[in-house]
Amino acid sequence: MLMDLCTQKGNISLVACATQMCFVFVLGGAECLLLTAMAYDRYVAICHPLHYTLIMNRKFCVKLVTACWTCGVPVMIGQTSQIFTLPFCGSNRIDHFFCDIPPVLKLACGDTFENEMAVYVVAVVFLTFPFPLILISYVRIISSILRMPLARGRAKAFSTCSSHLTVVFLFYGTASITYLQPKPRQAEDNGKLLSLFYTVLIPTLNPMIYSLRNKDVMLALRKLQSYKLGIKT
Repeated sequence: MLMDLCTQKGNISLVACATQMCFVFVLGGAECLLLTAMAYDRYVAICHPLHYTLIMNRKFCVKLVTACWTCGVPVMIGQTSQIFTLPFCGSNRIDHFFCDIPPVLKLACGDTFENEMAVYVVAVVFLTFPFPLILISYVRIISSILRMPLARGRAKAFSTCSSHLTVVFLFYGTASITYLQPKPRQAEDNGKLLSLFYTVLIPTLNPMIYSLRNKDVMLALRKLQSYKLGIKT
């Protein structure tokens, strides 16, 4: 996609299109599961602070992250293979800025009902199942925060969770509308706009959302600013 933006040719081979789609959905599926794992991490940190190092030990964290990255790979490869075994005829113009499932399926000949149902099932598994787990975690987190006696402690706890919640609602909201919305109601322009959120905007905001709440990063930025001001003076 980056090469395409630089060259402005707007051409992509069938293999490259399938590869792009596969990577987008493998990384998207991993993001869904990682956000759920992060919600659990915050739940343990706030609701069970004394047991945090025992529960979230290095071995468990490695297993959790590995599971998030690997369990979606065979599903997404199978999903992509199923789509690109369809016969394509007529127009070869994808009305999108990358190879997404809805615009690619529009180019396929014949009945695509089974493929659409498979996409819907995968979307339910990776979007609908993890999201309630995140909500349950945050219901317990908020309940624990409200029981804290000190206002400063409550503010710090809410601040810790706010960055993660922002990403969760942006990512799950836009992805759910794109892949769980009934096909007749899908507007092409809206689909492109929503895709920009979870493919471009959220990944761009992630470093700022998470890093600016890190004390070490903020300290480094202050030192850099002081260094620049010192050079100017």
